[in-house]
Amino acid sequence: MRHPEWIKVPLTGTHETRKILRSYGLSTVCEEARCPNQGKCFSNNTATFMILGDKCTRNCSFCAVDSTWPGPPDPDEPHRVAKAAVELGLEFVVVTSVTRDDLEDGGAGHFAATVTAIKDINNSIKIEVLTPDFKGDTQALITVLKAGPDVFNHNIETVPRLYNKIRPEADYSLSLDVLKKAGEISSQVKTKSGMMVGLGETCEEVLEVIQDLRKSGCDFLTIGQYLQPGRNNIPVIEYIRPDVFEQYKQKALETGFKAVASSPLTRSSMNAGDLFEGASP
Repeated sequence: MRHPEWIKVPLTGTHETRKILRSYGLSTVCEEARCPNQGKCFSNNTATFMILGDKCTRNCSFCAVDSTWPGPPDPDEPHRVAKAAVELGLEFVVVTSVTRDDLEDGGAGHFAATVTAIKDINNSIKIEVLTPDFKGDTQALITVLKAGPDVFNHNIETVPRLYNKIRPEADYSLSLDVLKKAGEISSQVKTKSGMMVGLGETCEEVLEVIQDLRKSGCDFLTIGQYLQPGRNNIPVIEYIRPDVFEQYKQKALETGFKAVASSPLTRSSMNAGDLFEGASP
């Protein structure tokens, strides 16, 4: 399907951001997941760090990240992320990862070490972690949240009816529970989730997910158009018009979300600092 006129994906070029990331041997979800916004973000000296390697133990049909058995975590990676964040002059850092079902703690300790390393270098930097579900392991969540991130993000991705097709190794109810537990474990952290549309869901189903997320205590929400990142990924079923995204945003705000980003090119980590700063009390 051709992109409609309201989706203009800018070309990616060579940016100083990419050079800095390469010098520290770091991966970003911007590149690994082939995000359409990476050129814009890199030109603004922002990026979403992807820790724990670039190989995922799960195989979601929407995702471009390689699904093969990963290597062991790099113990020096948290410190390199911290140094790169400072060199890039970031005031708000987003850290995500591949899913590491092969690790006993799902990589929670590595997340915590990365948050701690950033705070040790510059305690004024705000940090958002975008984590996998850790198979619902409460201790893994405690480990991450004890490090003190400002935002805990876990993406719901799609409506429950499409999970077998889109996220066959995940569970909708488990993801809701992860968000709920995170808010219960830490009263200071803001919880956040994101979903894609254009995969065959109905408007009613999207509104039900919005309600479910809010009932789980979720504070922030992002909604964006799914764009097929590669030939082997599931195709786009429908391009959602911008006015529908605006309707979803208004419904979510009415439901009680403190901040919502909803547009065709909205992505979970894009402008995360702006969303955080612009949230209602």
